Amino acid sequence: MRLHFKSAIFSAIVVAILTAVLLGVRLTQAGSQLTVVVADSSVYWKIAAAAGFIFLYNLLRDWIERAKEAIPRPAGFGQRNLLDRPLLQKLVWLIIIIAALAFPFLAGRSQIDLATLVLIYVMLGLGLNIVVGLAGLLDLGYVGFYAVGAYTYALLAQYFGIGFWSGLVASGIMAAFFGFILGFPVLRLRGDYLAIVTLGFGEIIRILLNNLTDITGGPRGIGNIPKPTLFNLEFARRAPEGTQTFHDYFGIAFNSNHRVIFLYLLALVLVLITLFVINRLMRMPIGRTWEAMREDEIACRALGLNPTNIKLSAFTIGATFAGFAGSFFAARQGFISPESFTFIESAIILAIVVLGGMGSQIGVVLAAIIMTVLPELAREFNEYRMLLFGLMMVLMMIWRPQGLLPMKRPHVELRQ
Repeated sequence: MRLHFKSAIFSAIVVAILTAVLLGVRLTQAGSQLTVVVADSSVYWKIAAAAGFIFLYNLLRDWIERAKEAIPRPAGFGQRNLLDRPLLQKLVWLIIIIAALAFPFLAGRSQIDLATLVLIYVMLGLGLNIVVGLAGLLDLGYVGFYAVGAYTYALLAQYFGIGFWSGLVASGIMAAFFGFILGFPVLRLRGDYLAIVTLGFGEIIRILLNNLTDITGGPRGIGNIPKPTLFNLEFARRAPEGTQTFHDYFGIAFNSNHRVIFLYLLALVLVLITLFVINRLMRMPIGRTWEAMREDEIACRALGLNPTNIKLSAFTIGATFAGFAGSFFAARQGFISPESFTFIESAIILAIVVLGGMGSQIGVVLAAIIMTVLPELAREFNEYRMLLFGLMMVLMMIWRPQGLLPMKRPHVELRQ
């Protein structure tokens, strides 16, 4: 064992300089001029603590690695983990679903709104997980399909008076069509080139929505998007001509929380349907071919599999769930604009997939909760949100590159 003194000093200096520039100094506007504002001493103490931690970790990394190896591992090579048993897995999922169903009746309005936003990101993460986690295709323009779904429902409702349920199906179909169209230009691309093309696709969609002012409203966006109804029952105080309100039909007092709870339950149902469909697809031959192409495309060709069909199916099915999430987002918000579908949304969804574990469904759910709830709990760090996201991803790549809950395939092990 040896001390890595030089690398520890260098790492600490780099961390101190970068964090001091990003956190210790800030430009603020005073009238018509920009002034430099220096942070208080508490920020610099945090910077010093971070630099000290990096210094000690790099200095003692040999001892840390040996300590990890010295930790005893559970015996029993051929024994299965309890959570790997199908019966216990079903029981855990049942408890999670029951808790999710009971949550809106026990929580406040703001908490239900936040949980609904989490479910939207869960649906988006599950859709992107097909493309990135299962098929191994790096997609940086996934927010484009999200925008297509949202604007499809908004335009159908504005110009043709289409309701939410018909618009939901139409949004999924339109997003799937765009996913199929995008699949053709990227059939021969992989890696960085694939990422650049998909990033361009997402930006093209946003720029088109900004420039087609006669149709999409441009930067003004589209407002007054109809809310979802329950069998044509409106969750409003007064219903339009020819319809009935939810509280009048059931003979209860009007409560604005009814709509919030209904939107949460609707998002939960959509997420459960998404989980069920993707889980079935993973067990079918198409799911096996996605994973085979992710591992080795040349071996896929040698086995007689058609990479064209595999890639097109991944883009199409992944885009479909983004379209569903987009239509629900438009209905929930009641207003959409191109600024709701920037590149940062694609980055957050991709971070959810990577953080949770490539190909892991429960990992995506956990990562979506972390990436959505933590910024709300720490609003004082809102200015450094993306810096913290980047730091989180770097730490994940160092200590747990497989993700929080990596994907596990059923397998058989022989006893020693």
